[in-house]
Amino acid sequence: VQLVESGGGTVQAGGSLRLSCAASRYTESRYCLGWFRQAPGKEREGVATLDSDGGIYYADSVKGRFTISRDNAENTVYLQMSSLKAEDSAMYYCAAGRIRFGDPLNPDEYNFWGQGTQVTVSS
Repeated sequence: VQLVESGGGTVQAGGSLRLSCAASRYTESRYCLGWFRQAPGKEREGVATLDSDGGIYYADSVKGRFTISRDNAENTVYLQMSSLKAEDSAMYYCAAGRIRFGDPLNPDEYNFWGQGTQVTVSS
């Protein structure tokens, strides 16, 4: 499984960005796909994930501001981010995996990771 993120950049607080993650065509349809982020000095945390049954999970800190979606035909998952805050600044990673422990926002559930794309929100 290969995952390639794009769409990161620098934006002012209150602005919007859309991240894209293109998955290789061999990504199993039963995989959960998700977005995670890691700021300097902090642990990687789940932002939004979407499972194969259509279940969607968001971190409390992004609910109402971020939207995850998936284009199955293009094998691409998106993260639309709005009302961005300085605390959203981080490296954002796309990940894929089978949820084994029932915790789709836990990075340990995921086996495959992209290289990351940087999001910087200036205040």
